[in-house]
Amino acid sequence: MSSSSSSTQHSPVEGQSTVGGSTTLGAESKQPIGALFGTASEHMSTLIRAEVELAKAEIATSAKRGGIGAGMFGAAGVMLLFSVTFLFIALAEGLVALGLPRWLSYLIIWAFFVLLAGLLVLIGMRLLKKVKAPERTIETLKDSKELLSRQAPGQRSPGIARTP
Repeated sequence: MSSSSSSTQHSPVEGQSTVGGSTTLGAESKQPIGALFGTASEHMSTLIRAEVELAKAEIATSAKRGGIGAGMFGAAGVMLLFSVTFLFIALAEGLVALGLPRWLSYLIIWAFFVLLAGLLVLIGMRLLKKVKAPERTIETLKDSKELLSRQAPGQRSPGIARTP
């Protein structure tokens, strides 16, 4: 036997070209099923990584807004706490010095700080309402689901080559 007959490589047939050791057909290329699975696996891996990165970016933006809103609630609580202990007495005594009865002065100051705390709560709620779901990620996941859904064998797109 000659050395050329024992080789596993075949010469290209008419219309074929050899690229990097593999034989391809122009537009009628038939890749082995293993290569198709490898390519599909690589594309799926890339798609999943891209989806995760997009979700991380969107969630980071929403989490920042949520953190600011939660911080406003915290600030409202701290303001209320400090107002009850320090500013309450000083401002109420100032109103007493202006001629108001002591009980009325303290009531006015307390109502002012409750109003200020309520305002901070409203600002915090407004900021929390701006937190959004990762809409682009959800949309691309829906597209991916459609792409991955199985079709009946008779309804496959003509671009999928079947091996005999």
